[in-house]
Amino acid sequence: MEKKVQHYYRLKQKQKELEQEVAELRREIMAYCSEQGQTETVIGSYKVKLIAQNRKEYDDSKLYDTLTDPEVWRLLSRTDPSKVASLTKLNVISEEQIRHTYSLKTVTLLQVDKK
Repeated sequence: MEKKVQHYYRLKQKQKELEQEVAELRREIMAYCSEQGQTETVIGSYKVKLIAQNRKEYDDSKLYDTLTDPEVWRLLSRTDPSKVASLTKLNVISEEQIRHTYSLKTVTLLQVDKK
């Protein structure tokens, strides 16, 4: 069992290193695209695409004050954007009702595909 724990530890260390390397490469590729003023380009045999997305960041206290029904709040338990979106799609709560409880954050995704 010690060998398995040791192997697990080494893999987690490698994973952390790889995640850091991927993050750095992501920053460099995004900076390159930004400098070129491009959101889509071909580099060698790879297609690089930057995709802007808006994500909602909810204010827990505003959402709690708005959702006065304890049963609805119990379904959320804590603010989870995907749960809020699901409840909105199911018409349990309305978008109008919670519009003031979040702010939009724009994030840019990097997509690299082999041609």
